[in-house]
Amino acid sequence: MENFLYNGCKPDRTGGINLKTEFKTRLASTDDLDSILNIYNQGIEDRIATLEEDEKDIGYMTEWFNNHNGRFAVMVVENSDEIVGWASLNPYSNRCAYAGVADLSIYIRRDHRGKGVGSLLLKEIERTAVKNQFNKIVLFTFPFNTLGQGLYRKNGYREVGVFKNQGKLEGRFVDVMIMEKVFEDFLT
Repeated sequence: MENFLYNGCKPDRTGGINLKTEFKTRLASTDDLDSILNIYNQGIEDRIATLEEDEKDIGYMTEWFNNHNGRFAVMVVENSDEIVGWASLNPYSNRCAYAGVADLSIYIRRDHRGKGVGSLLLKEIERTAVKNQFNKIVLFTFPFNTLGQGLYRKNGYREVGVFKNQGKLEGRFVDVMIMEKVFEDFLT
C-alpha cells in the first residue's frame, strides 16, 4: 500500500498556525485495534455518527476487524505515530447483484475533526475501493450531522434520501440519510 503524506498549514487548537502537519494513511493492522476502538467509542459517546449506544470492547473490535479482509479494507490515518482516524469498507448486501457496492464507515478522533483527516481518509479508501472492484460507496449519516455531510459533499458524495424513523437513539426514533458516490471512471 502506498503511503500518502499531507503537509500544510492548519490552525491549531489555540488559533495559531502549525506550520507542518503530517498525516500518513495505511492499511490497518491488529496493532491498531486499541486506537480504532477508542475512536469508535468516541463516536458512540458523541451520538453524531452511529445508532450504537453501548461502548464496545476489544473483543468486539477484534471480531469486527477479522471480518474485514480481502475487499473490505480498513484504513487508518496517523499523525506523529498516533492513529487519529479510520475508515472501513463494509459489505452492503450479501446479494451478488450488489457486489460492486461498499458501505462506508469513517470515524475521526475528536481533537482532529475538521483538520483534513476525513478528506484524506476518503480519498485513500476510495482508491482502495476502486482497486477492489467496487463501483460505488454508500454511507448512512444523521441529517443533523452537518460536519459529516459537509465532508462527504466536498468529496463528491450526493444525498440519495432520508429514511424516516429508521432507528432509535436514546429511546427516540431518528431519521437516517443515505449518501452515495459512484465511480464513473469504473463504469466506462
